[in-house]
Amino acid sequence: MLLRDVEPADLDAYVRMRCDPVMMSELGGPQPRERIADQLRRDLETVRADSAWIKMIVAGNSAQVAGTVTLYSQEGISEIGWMVLPEFQGRGLAGEAVRQVLDLARACGRWGLIHAFPATTNAASNAICRSAGFSFVGEEETVFAGRIFQTSHWVFDSSAHA
Repeated sequence: MLLRDVEPADLDAYVRMRCDPVMMSELGGPQPRERIADQLRRDLETVRADSAWIKMIVAGNSAQVAGTVTLYSQEGISEIGWMVLPEFQGRGLAGEAVRQVLDLARACGRWGLIHAFPATTNAASNAICRSAGFSFVGEEETVFAGRIFQTSHWVFDSSAHA
């Protein structure tokens, strides 16, 4: 597995991840297909401006995108999120990708406290938080895409793990 920055050619992967009802079930449902190209364009600009890390998870020795892991600052906090396409789930790719991004964050010293907000019903993502060294803060309501979700709040102190 390797991580690389998002590229213009990732549109199909974006569509597969963001327009699929199963992939987006914990995030308010699928996004409209017509919005995805604009989302990709905004993400590419964000990466060029170095205001977020948007990494594509590439499986094995192939060039096939398996998912994404993103670290960004929003409303004064650093937040990490990830998703892996169904055919690649259960292989440990998301956990490895999260650990690699946390290692990068620790090495650069830029992100400080990193928060994750998986849905309370997302057992796999909550397990990744536990295994990657996050501390559980508690459950809370989180707004995403205009909807309220019950989430687990996890925090990783990248400066304490140096």
